[in-house]
Amino acid sequence: MFKTIIAILSESQRKKMIMLAFVSIVISCIETVGISAILPFITLANDFNLVHSNEYYRYVYSFLNFTEPRTFVLCFGIALIGFYFARGFMNLGYTYLIQKFSQGVFRSISTKLFSNYMHIKYQDMMKRNTSDLTKNLVSEAQYAGAYYYSLLLVISEIFVTTFLYATLLVVNYKITLAITGFLGIMVLFLIKTVSTLIKKEGLKRNEFQQIFYRVINESFGNLKFIKLLSCENSTIKSLDKAGGGLTNATIMNATYNTIPRLSLECIGFSLLIAAIICAIHYNMEVQQIIPILSLYALAMYRLLPSVNRILSGYNNMIYYNKTLELVLADYQIDTHKLGSAPLTYNKNITLNNLSFKYDENVILENINLTIKKGEKIAFIGESGAGKSTLADIIIGMYTSFSGKFAADDIPLTEKNLLSWREKIGYIPQSIYLFDSTVAQNVTFGRTYDEEKVINALDKAELTTFLNKHNGINTQVGENGAQLSGGQKQRIAIARALYGEPDILVLDEATSALDKETEGKIMQRIFKVSEDKTLIIIAHRLSTIKQCDKVYKIDNKGISLVTT
Repeated sequence: MFKTIIAILSESQRKKMIMLAFVSIVISCIETVGISAILPFITLANDFNLVHSNEYYRYVYSFLNFTEPRTFVLCFGIALIGFYFARGFMNLGYTYLIQKFSQGVFRSISTKLFSNYMHIKYQDMMKRNTSDLTKNLVSEAQYAGAYYYSLLLVISEIFVTTFLYATLLVVNYKITLAITGFLGIMVLFLIKTVSTLIKKEGLKRNEFQQIFYRVINESFGNLKFIKLLSCENSTIKSLDKAGGGLTNATIMNATYNTIPRLSLECIGFSLLIAAIICAIHYNMEVQQIIPILSLYALAMYRLLPSVNRILSGYNNMIYYNKTLELVLADYQIDTHKLGSAPLTYNKNITLNNLSFKYDENVILENINLTIKKGEKIAFIGESGAGKSTLADIIIGMYTSFSGKFAADDIPLTEKNLLSWREKIGYIPQSIYLFDSTVAQNVTFGRTYDEEKVINALDKAELTTFLNKHNGINTQVGENGAQLSGGQKQRIAIARALYGEPDILVLDEATSALDKETEGKIMQRIFKVSEDKTLIIIAHRLSTIKQCDKVYKIDNKGISLVTT
C-alpha cells in the first residue's frame, strides 16, 4: 500500500508531504508543551513559595528580573494564554495546508486520469465504460484526496500522541502504563472489528456507486427509448436501488467511525474517575493527587481525540482503499504517444495487405486499396461488414493493424499520425454538439479564427439561417436541441471544413435525414470537396451516385463494384 501511495504522487507532491510531516512534528511539540505547561502553572498558583524552592522556577525568575512571586505567576498565566492563541493559529494554518495538499492531489489525479483517457488508444477506449471513467474522474479522485488528508492527519496525530505519551511516562510511568493497558486492548479490539466492517462497506460503496453512475449515464443516453417503452419507473427503481446501497454504505461507515471516539472517551474518563474513587476509598489525600490528575485529565482531553482521529483516519483509509487501486490502475494504462513529423499527401493513399482484428475477431483481411488525391470513392456493404472500421483506419483512429498504410509512399506511424489527422475532415452519422455557440461548435477546441469560421459556415450553407438569429454566436442548445437534423449536419460539415482538410470522410453522415434534405447536403458536400479526396460510407445508392468508384466490403475483403 505504501508503494501505491507514493506512486500516485508527483515528485513535488512527495516533497510537500515530507514537509508537512515535519511541520506536524513541530505542531506536536507545541501541543505537548501546551498540555505539559498546565501542571506547573496549577502547582505554582497553588504555592508561590515554589518560585524560590524550585531551581527551574528560580532560574527563570532571576533571569527575567522579577521582584515578587505573585507578578511572576501572573505573567506566567498571561504567557500561557498568548501561547494557546498562537497554538490555535498554528493548528489552523496546518489544517489549511493539509486541506490544500489533499485538494491538490484530487486536482492532479483528475487531470492525470483525464489526460490518460484522452490519450488512450481509440481501440482500447472502445472497451471502457464511460460512466466508470466519469466515476473515477469525479468521485474516486475526490476520495483519493480524502485518503491523503486522512493519511496526513494520522501522521500528525501519531506524533502528538507519542510526545504526550512520553510526557505522561515521565510524570508517572506506572499510572501511564496501566491506562495504556486498558486503552491498548480497546484500540486493538476496535481495529480488528470496526476496521474490518468499514473495509467491507468501502467495497460496497465502490460497487453501488459504479452502478449508480452507469444508470444515470445510460438513462440520459437512451431517454427517448425509455419514454417510448414507458420504462421510466423501472429506471428510477434501478437508480434508487443503487442509491440505497450507496447511502447505506455511507451511513454505516459514518456510524462505525463514531464507535472509536465513544469507546475511548468512555474508558479513558472512567479510568480517571475510578482513580479518584480509589483515592477516596483508601483514605488518600485527594488534594495531593489533584495536580497529577489534572494533568492526566488534560492529557486525556487532548490524547483521546488524537487516538480517535488516528483510528478514524485509518478507517477512512481502509474505506477508500479500493479508490487508490482504481486510480493507480488507470495511472498505468498505456497511452498513445503520437508525433507530428512532416507528412505529404500530393499523390495517393495506399493500403497493402492490411488486416485488422478486434480482440480475436478478424474484421478486415488482406485489404489492398489505392485512393488517388481528389478521387471521390464510396464504401458499401452489409451492416457490420467493416466499412466504418476501414474508414477509422484511414483517418488514423485504429493503429493496431498489420500490413502497410501509406500516404505518398510514406508509411503512417505514430511519429507522423498527428500530421496525418490534420489532413482529415470527418463527418459522422451522429454529430455531437455541446451547449454553446455555433462558432465554438465549429472550432471544437481548435484555435479560434472568426474569418475561417464564417467561411466554413458559408460553404456549409448555414449563413442565411444564422443571419436570422444571432449569427455565429447563435446558441445550439444541448446536443443541438434548438436545431433541425439538417442544420446539425451542416454544422458538422462546417466543423470538418474549418481545418481546411485534404480529405473528407463521411461515415453514413446523412442516413438519418430524409431524402430531400440528404440530397441537398450531399450536393453541397460534393461542391465543397471538388479539390479534395472524398470517402463516403453509405447505404443509399442515391448518396454515392456521383462517386468515381464504389467498393464493396464483404467477407473481410474489398472489391471494386463500379467506376
